[in-house]
Amino acid sequence: QLSSVKETPQQEEEEVGPFTKMIEAMGFTGPLKYNKWKIKIAALRMYTCCVERVNYDQFFECSLPDTLNSWFLVAQLHVWMCLVRMRQEGRAGKYMCRYVVHSMWEDVEQRSKILGVDAAHRKEAMKAMTEMFYAALFGYDEGILSDDRVLAAALWRNLFNRECEDPRQLELLVEYVRKQVQFIDSLNGEDLLLTGEVRWRPLLEQNAQSILKVATPTYNDAGL
Repeated sequence: QLSSVKETPQQEEEEVGPFTKMIEAMGFTGPLKYNKWKIKIAALRMYTCCVERVNYDQFFECSLPDTLNSWFLVAQLHVWMCLVRMRQEGRAGKYMCRYVVHSMWEDVEQRSKILGVDAAHRKEAMKAMTEMFYAALFGYDEGILSDDRVLAAALWRNLFNRECEDPRQLELLVEYVRKQVQFIDSLNGEDLLLTGEVRWRPLLEQNAQSILKVATPTYNDAGL
């Protein structure tokens, strides 16, 4: 098994004045180091990477039924890993996290409409998914900072809905999360804030403990 990933120290918070602190306490966002509109676009791109660059079929082969709910559980796992990384980027990173999550809920609602879920059931389902999402964030945060048993328990509760009886599948997912968080942590923070480009390592690979050098576009490459 992979060893636990150590908590990465966050960057020092930007020095902000009392007015900025006041408006942020009210739920608004003060001036940021980067353009807010570009961060929003990058956040949408990052979320898109969570749903378009993940091989969902491999996860469905791990005792997950091929349903909208299973898709959501896999998507939220990858969104959480992005949030873990972006929280290290100070106020701009936290601002980006907000819009990654916003993009996720818009996508979930749109997919529900396409599947023909009526308004009443959609509202009920969205409420349940919201509760599920924030419970998962808490469990995954605890798991990534603890040993593999704690992370495995979080995956068993949140990803497998307490229905996984094969310890090998849990071990595979623990290894996947460890290596993925390690890999994303190696990516340049400025590039992530300005492009949102994330590439995912395979669920199955021979040398899980090595960090693959997957090139991601730089700020200039993205033409922003």
